Amino acid sequence: MAKSHKPVVWFPFAAGGTVIAFFIPVIVLLTLMAALGHVPAGLGYEKMHTFAASGLGKLIIFGVVALSLWSSAHRLRCTFYDFGVRADTLVATVLYIAAITGSLYSAAYLLRI
Repeated sequence: MAKSHKPVVWFPFAAGGTVIAFFIPVIVLLTLMAALGHVPAGLGYEKMHTFAASGLGKLIIFGVVALSLWSSAHRLRCTFYDFGVRADTLVATVLYIAAITGSLYSAAYLLRI
């Protein structure tokens, strides 16, 4: 039986979809609350900066960003195919390079905090 490399692509996609489903609505709600001036006491700038500066905080933020980018890239790849763009290799290459680039930029930014 031939081995497939599909699990390498599908695992981050599934994990990213789960991360998006759980965290993005909360992030949107908290951003909306902050924009309206209703920041909960535990989510002030100083506390969030302290969280983002810690090693665990950096790992969590990187995980949310990187997995979300990977999941979005794979979903966009499927969408392009559904819309009739049959240059799958080109589309996949561009989208996955964009996801990797975004992940690397977020890692570089987090390391500067």
